[in-house]
Parts: sequence; C-alpha cells; structure tokens
Amino acid sequence: MNTALERALQVCANEPIHLSGAIQPHGYLISCHLPDWTIHHVSANIESLMGVGPEDMLRHTLREFLTDDLIQAVAETIGFGESGAPPQRAAVGNIGPMAHLCDVSVHVVDGLVHLEIEPQPRSAAERSPTVVAQAMIARVAGSDDIVDFHQRVAEQVRLLTGYDRVMVYRFRHDDSGEVIAESRDSALTSYLGLRYPASDIPVQARTLYLRNRIRVIPDATYVPVPILPDRDGRGAPLDLAQMALRSVSPVHLEYLANMGVVASMSISIVSAGRLWGLIACHHRTVRRVPPGVRAAADLFGLFVSMRVAAREQQRALALEESARGVRETLALRLDNAIDPRLALATELDLLARAVDCDGVGLLQDGHWHSAGRTPGQGQVPGLLDWIQRNDAGTGLVSTDAAADWSRDPDEADGIAGVLALPLDPGREEWLFFFRCEEVQDVRWAGRPDEPFLIDEDGDRIGPRASFTAWHETVRGIGVPWSDADRRIVGRLQVTLRERYRHSVLHAEVGDLRAHRARMDVREQRTRLMQMSELLDGLVHVSPQEAAQLSARINSLEAELQSLIGPAHATED
Repeated sequence: MNTALERALQVCANEPIHLSGAIQPHGYLISCHLPDWTIHHVSANIESLMGVGPEDMLRHTLREFLTDDLIQAVAETIGFGESGAPPQRAAVGNIGPMAHLCDVSVHVVDGLVHLEIEPQPRSAAERSPTVVAQAMIARVAGSDDIVDFHQRVAEQVRLLTGYDRVMVYRFRHDDSGEVIAESRDSALTSYLGLRYPASDIPVQARTLYLRNRIRVIPDATYVPVPILPDRDGRGAPLDLAQMALRSVSPVHLEYLANMGVVASMSISIVSAGRLWGLIACHHRTVRRVPPGVRAAADLFGLFVSMRVAAREQQRALALEESARGVRETLALRLDNAIDPRLALATELDLLARAVDCDGVGLLQDGHWHSAGRTPGQGQVPGLLDWIQRNDAGTGLVSTDAAADWSRDPDEADGIAGVLALPLDPGREEWLFFFRCEEVQDVRWAGRPDEPFLIDEDGDRIGPRASFTAWHETVRGIGVPWSDADRRIVGRLQVTLRERYRHSVLHAEVGDLRAHRARMDVREQRTRLMQMSELLDGLVHVSPQEAAQLSARINSLEAELQSLIGPAHATED
C-alpha cells in the first residue's frame, strides 16, 4: 500500500461522522432543555412543518408548538429510558398548522432532549411492530441449520421492507466483511460470497452501528439540512451519534451511488457487545421506511442478535467442556507418572484434543517431540526467534501467519498458525499448538487495493468505483486463535505448571535420599575401620575363636559384595 493511500485511509478513519451538524431532509429535529422544554436547536427546514422559522422557535418553550398530550407522551418515554440510549418512538400525532400526521421519536444526550419528527402518509393504521416481529421470528426460529437461518433472515427482512436486495453481512476477524446470505430481485447481480475490505466500513462507522441499531437512508441523493445553531452552549459540535436522521458521510453516499443504490437500510447484529454483522438492505430507487416498520425490523434484529450470540456461546461452552475433560485426564496420567515432566512427551495426542488445532509440538531438553501436523525440528530455531521477538512476558505467544515464525514460509509445509505456551522458559521448554493454513479463493467485491480515488491534497479518499468480483488466492494464513482458545490454553498452563513443580519436588526428594544414603555408608565405613583397629589387638585368642571370627568376617564381606554388585551393574 502506497503512502498516499495510507494517509487518505487514516483521514477517512478519523472522520467525525457523528458530528455532521446536519440531518436528512425527510424529517425534522427539535432539541430542548428540561424542565421548561426550552428549544436550543432546530433543523433549518422546520418552517415547512411548524409554519414559523427557526429564529421564532429558538429559546421558546416546546409547549408553544406541540400539544400537551404529545409532550406528555415524550416525557413518559424519557422517564423509561436512559441518557445516551437509542431513540424510542414516543407518539404519533398531528403537528403544525396543517396538522401533519407525524411520528415522534426521542432520546437524551448530554442533557439535551432530541425530538426527531417524521411526517407519515395518511393511510390505514399500521400493524403493531411487536406483532409483525413475532410473525417474522416464528418463520425463522425453527431453522437449526445456520446457513438456512441466515437465508431466512434475509428473506424475512426483504418481505417486511420491500428492498430490492437484502444481505446478511458478517465481519471477519480482520474487520473485512463477507456476504453470507442474500435475497434479491432476479434482475440484480448476486453479491453472495463476496468479501469487502475493512476500509469499506471504517472503525468509527462500526462504533456507530453498535450505538444505533437501525440506520435508514431513504434517498442517497439528498441535500443535507443544517442544524441551527450547529454548536451547543459550550461551543462544541452536537453529538448526533444516536440520531436516526443524522446526515451520512459524503463518502458513504458516493459509495452507494457507485453501487447503483439510491436507498438503503442496515440492521445491526450484535454478539457479546461486539458488532458481529449487519443486515444490509439496498434499493435502486427512493424508498421510505415508516417508523413502525423500522421498529419491527429493530425487534427482529434483536432476536437475530440473541440467536447468533447463543450459538457462539454454546460453541464456546462445548469447547470449554471438552478441554476440561482433557485437563482432568492429563492431570490423572501425569500424577501417576514417576516423573510428570518427562511423561508429558507421551501425552501430545491427548493435548491435541484440548484446543482446535492440527498438531502439537514439545521442545524439552533440546529434543523436539510432536504429534499431528507440525514443523520439523529444523524449524525450531525460527520458532524460538519468533518467541524472543514477541514474548512480552505475559505468557502465551500467538500468530496466524507462517511468515511470522518461518524464515521461509515455503518450508512451513502448509502450517501457519502457532500458539506457544511456556513451560520453563529458562530451559527453553515450550509447548506449541499448530494450525494449518486456510487456503482461500477469496472473491472480493472489486479489487481491495484499488482504485481508491484520492484528492490532490491527499486528505480525502473516494470510494471504490468497481464492485466486479476479483479473485485472490490467500495462503500462509490460518484461522486466528480466539479469546476462547487462549483461555483454554491458559488453564492448561496452570495444570502443567502444577505437575512441573511436583516433578522438581520429586527430583529434590530423590537427591535428599541419596545424600542421606551416602552419609549412612560413610558412618558404617568409620565403624568398620574402628573394628579393624580392634582386630589388631586380638592376639590372645584360641584357634576355635579365630575360626569363628573368620567366618563372621567372610559373611560380612559377602553381604557388602551383594550391596556393591547392583550399583556396579547400574553404572555399567
């Protein structure tokens, strides 16, 4: 990636899209302070709804412009919510001199009450969002196959909203995204299976998707409506992160135009507090989505999020349970071994079942032991060099790329990911878990490294203009080690360290016993020498007594020889 592109991408990632100072023109904004409902901000288009200009509303009370029953409904909605929470539908009522039927949503941020007002067509009463969402949930809840579930999700959202294309878009570990399900008009080209680079949805945009679960753009060709004034009482820009009407980044609008999209909507899928993916909706013409339909989509999105989170949690629990069984079996076997440390080399097949891996290696006393798919001993110096460069003293060291640890990735023999566990770093004793490379034929929605459009100053990047499928074969990269993998291996480390301490203690006890035995032998040798001195003084003994003494000395000598014999045999 060239320097100019890197700079432009960084500028794009730093764009404060939540401080746009404007809204989309299909609605109106009124922001006020409690308890007197004093109006501090309005959208510049407010006169078309209220019949009076912004200057005639600012610093006036909201009670001059809305009926008491609407204000009461807004107050009750605020009472049930929390500051910083997403907007909540508060009421539907007639507003302004022309009595426009409007949907009113409200949320509170930094002490400001924001009312977002959207005029609605006069039509038959809409169905309850809860009833609609329940019907949608019933149609997908029975699917146990995850691929079929995602496909049904896309179909149900398209049936609800009427968009030309609805996709389930999942974020990968590197923040790139992939379309894993799609429901579309037959006239459209399929995007199913296409992958999009992380720069298409920068980090600040992903953060806003977490805070605001539903985002709608009825007309991507709109002209933004300024908020008056565009600064708060402290002179800071208004935080519009939670606003459904918030104006969108111009780069994103260009991106949609390059895709031939005029209207869009997204529903966030959240799992364990992170943005797992999006239900992305596209339309070729202007399309309004009433607040009631959005509310039903939001409820349905919450169900999809819970289903995704539950599945991930079940998988994590299953892995934890399997790993616990391996730890218990390993602890039992090592506890019954004469030397647990040396016995570990015979349990590598068992260790391979503790975590999702393709092979296990053990470096111990300079010897390389392995089971499954592992590098050869010739790759060990590269592994140790990689550890030395990346070990921060916190324990585990990991990578998913063969290029990080192999001096020549071609010699890695198809192995990419490594998770290294220190057993005794001082003696360079490490336990390694390996994963094979995941050879991927990736179909990108347009070549990811071009053709970004950068302005003359290099401060602005334009979106990609081509989304034609571009193929790339990715090698040398394995499935990344997850937090669950690290937790499992961390607990395994505790089990092994306990056995290592037992092994060291066993060796120390053996050394102490040998020392005591040597001391006992020296003591007996001293006694024998003292007996020899006594024999020198025995000159007045009878022949019979001398014969008896000789027999006893012969017996003692034979016993000493029997003790010395096994020792010599062992030494040989």
